[in-house]
Amino acid sequence: MAKPTMMKILSGIIVFILISLIAYWPSHGKDSTVYWFSIIPPLVAIILAFVLKQIHFSLFVAVLLGGLLVKVPADPLRLENWTGGLGQGFQFILASLCDWTNIQILAFVVLVMTMISVLLFSGGLQGIINWLERYARSKRSAQFITVIMGLVIFIDDYANTMLVGSAMRPITDRYRISRAKLAYLVDSTSAPVAGLAIISTWIGYEVGLFNDVAQTLPLEHSGYSLFFDALHYRYYCFMCLLFVLVNVISGVDFGAMHRLENTGSGVEPVPCSTGTLQIREPDIEIAAVQIQGRARTAIIPLVALFTVLLTGLWFDGGGFDKLYQDPWSLVKLTVWQEVLSNSENNIMVLAISALIGLISAVIMAFTGARLSARIIFQAMTKGITGSLLPITILVLAWSLKNSCDALLTGQFLAEAIGSVLSASLFPVILFFVAGVTSFATGTSWGTMAILIPTAIPLAFILDGSSYGLTTMICLGAVLDGAIFGDHCSPISDTTIMSSIFSGCDHLDHVRTQLPYSLIVAIAALLLGYLPAALGLPCWAGLIAALFLFSFLFYVIKHSRFNIRNRIPL
Repeated sequence: MAKPTMMKILSGIIVFILISLIAYWPSHGKDSTVYWFSIIPPLVAIILAFVLKQIHFSLFVAVLLGGLLVKVPADPLRLENWTGGLGQGFQFILASLCDWTNIQILAFVVLVMTMISVLLFSGGLQGIINWLERYARSKRSAQFITVIMGLVIFIDDYANTMLVGSAMRPITDRYRISRAKLAYLVDSTSAPVAGLAIISTWIGYEVGLFNDVAQTLPLEHSGYSLFFDALHYRYYCFMCLLFVLVNVISGVDFGAMHRLENTGSGVEPVPCSTGTLQIREPDIEIAAVQIQGRARTAIIPLVALFTVLLTGLWFDGGGFDKLYQDPWSLVKLTVWQEVLSNSENNIMVLAISALIGLISAVIMAFTGARLSARIIFQAMTKGITGSLLPITILVLAWSLKNSCDALLTGQFLAEAIGSVLSASLFPVILFFVAGVTSFATGTSWGTMAILIPTAIPLAFILDGSSYGLTTMICLGAVLDGAIFGDHCSPISDTTIMSSIFSGCDHLDHVRTQLPYSLIVAIAALLLGYLPAALGLPCWAGLIAALFLFSFLFYVIKHSRFNIRNRIPL
């Protein structure tokens, strides 16, 4: 364990006390079913991660602390409550391991990492890299290709981080692009793209929540109708993609990202620093095996993976019945929307598609790369071993979410901050609440599940008990605020996986991405949600953001005062 400095320890203690006092003061004397100390577990996890630089230890302590806070406050003098609290913490972990959805996600992680390892040993990914190298002729074009791959793999954020990070790492290393920059490009084109895509593993979850709200209010709109209405107001996601493209095209970085990309003189590029947090990249690299890569060795398994995924989602959502009724339904967007909204087993389909991808990769390794059974077994073993790190972190992150659910952390944050109601300001407040909740809990999906059923009815009331502009903007604000907080949180599963699959030190990724995400969030608030709530057209905010980002990078690039290094973050 890295030795923390006394200054870091004191800073962590001060931050903990201040945030605790801020949380305690508004709730003091109130008769409420939620309590201020519900924020302590995620707060401790975040502070320990920055102070001790040990993500496993930080999450584990936070989970146990959450168990204690569930039991002990009722009667602190009883020893049974303390022992029961520790037992409750381990129950949170056990519940994460026994949850069927979590098991399917873990199976997907293991299968995909094993498939990636086989593709590496067979030279398939190297074949794709060799093909892409024809277009990656500079540092800028290598980053641009990374963004394009992030946009193309839209079906799932987990698949995006795994495939894009693993495939692009050798190319970005060759052009001396820091691992932190690669992790940023991967992270910023994973959840935003999956969240916006009309065909993805996210859409069924979002539409399901919207369907429940539509039935509760009630509204004469389907969940997909609400999703498309909210799509106009997904300012953070759209602006995040705009920011990434402008950043890559301009070739300009600032703050911590610039300092990692360049030396003190700002000339020589250097790789991302290591050792600030004990998260290694998965052990799925190959050293002894040298295979002349063929792109088809990887393309065929990847095509098999996506084909099975789309076919499985179509079958699970009743698409074949619609195809029988209308042969052209397969190419109709509205039919795909309905089919995906009816898919109840999308995670299972994802895991099965990964299994088919792995089997295809093994077959191609035998027939295409002519690898022996021993080498393929070695590749699979390395893939499974490499998956132990991310699945352990994922289990602990889910366990922390269980403790937050038991303590009603999300409800407390919603009550504490969401009590100030205004039709024009509520979308801004809701975006902030969603961001804080997602940052504290490390889960965007959990944040959506907490806030959509509780906040959208409030927006509906502010709309004069009708489905109007405020409600539609608030739908987008919740979804995007959850993704924004997820981007900034060091305990978020997608943030962690972006670090792992890009081979980047985790805290380097968090501190370099944070200022970029904050700028996009501020632009989304000031140029998006607030003007939209006042009646401005949605497209105006996106155009204004594009001009703002272009102007920002132009000023940073041509400034005589070395703004790049002066920005503290």
